[in-house]
Amino acid sequence: MKTNKIVLWALTSALGGFLFGFDTAVISGGEQQIQQYWNLSNVLLGQTVAMALYGTIIGAIFGGYPAQFYGRKITLLWIALLFLISAAGSAMAPSVYWLMFFRFIGGLSIGASSVVAPMYISEIAPANKRGRLTALFQFNIVLGVLLAYFSNYLIGTGVEDSWRWMLGVEIVPASVFLIMVFFIPESPRWLIVAKNRVDEAREIIRIIDPNNVNETVKAIEASDLDKGKAARISDFFSGRFKFPILLAFLIAFFNQVSGINAVVYFAPRIFALTGMADDTALLSTVGVGVVNLLFTMVGLMLIDRFGRKFLMYIGSIGYILSLSIISYAFFTETFVGMVVPLLVFLFIASHAIGQGAVIWVFISEIFPNAVRSYGNSLGSSTHWIFAAIIAGNFVHFESLFGGGPIFAFFTIMMVLQLLFVWKIMPESKGITLEEMEVKLGISREELKEIIPEDEIENR
Repeated sequence: MKTNKIVLWALTSALGGFLFGFDTAVISGGEQQIQQYWNLSNVLLGQTVAMALYGTIIGAIFGGYPAQFYGRKITLLWIALLFLISAAGSAMAPSVYWLMFFRFIGGLSIGASSVVAPMYISEIAPANKRGRLTALFQFNIVLGVLLAYFSNYLIGTGVEDSWRWMLGVEIVPASVFLIMVFFIPESPRWLIVAKNRVDEAREIIRIIDPNNVNETVKAIEASDLDKGKAARISDFFSGRFKFPILLAFLIAFFNQVSGINAVVYFAPRIFALTGMADDTALLSTVGVGVVNLLFTMVGLMLIDRFGRKFLMYIGSIGYILSLSIISYAFFTETFVGMVVPLLVFLFIASHAIGQGAVIWVFISEIFPNAVRSYGNSLGSSTHWIFAAIIAGNFVHFESLFGGGPIFAFFTIMMVLQLLFVWKIMPESKGITLEEMEVKLGISREELKEIIPEDEIENR
């Protein structure tokens, strides 16, 4: 196994995650200047900022289609190009409507990258390293957010039209991503299942797992629905894949009803509700970013050693403890010193080591080769739709009911997530993607003959 090559391929694809995080956060530094520059109403400014999120939902829903029919590599190239067009166009936008258009383009690339990048990594990674390599995507999202904030800080607001420089600096990582994608191979699983290019795939597998080339090729061929042809959406919704569809929906749903995006987007507001001064509340958000990065790294190190379910147990329990006490603090208005901010940090750490580290890995593992593109689109679009619902309504519901009932709702949802992890969620650590098909009971008979189920259970 040529580990350095595989890590380079994974890091290249994970740059889509870096741009995902960077593009999402970078607008925060310039939104006030943008409002002043074009004298925008609060409604129009809100739509300008939200335009990327609208694009993200569309990109997530349809991002799996080009990956299914044209390949993972070609789709990653288009994603990189869209990021580049979005960055350059946003920086030079002659009107707010052009800025909205280019932010929408950026959103399309964010949504599509959340589908294709983790899927590509899972398909080129060895089974024993798939978790940490695929989780590089989440790590890069968090890193991208932090570097966007740092970049905005370095550029500052003292320069005329500094918001253009803030948005335009994304041209650099987008260009690097575009260039590097040219040097990665196509997914060997897509080559076999969608194009029947077995010899080409065999050479790539020889790099990934040189000791099991023939066995891997045979297992991938046996997992195919219709030899050499890309599966259709009707195949995906035929009823055969209802269990992985349920798994993908639930893990994405629970990811958002934890309240993670409400906390990330509105952390200063939450801190201010406890009586914290505005400048202290803003500084505390830096701590949120640092904790997120550190515990994402911890999750990265543990995911292949202890498994996906173990991290989800840790995250779920941490969620329940932090959210329930935050809810109690809001109900009773007992904001003792830094208790609530510390609980928010515990909440962020629980997310980073649990759902944050696991979601993109797990969704990329539970669908068969033939329909993985559709499965990743379903999981990702579920994530983004609920992200929009939760983040878009948090302030409204907080003003109506206060923080207590909202955080109590998040707590109840995380109790349900804990039950999901305990009773429904399968473990996918250390087995191949084809073995996962057998474990979930959705494989074809030919694959079951190649991979005995009892061997998987004994691992």
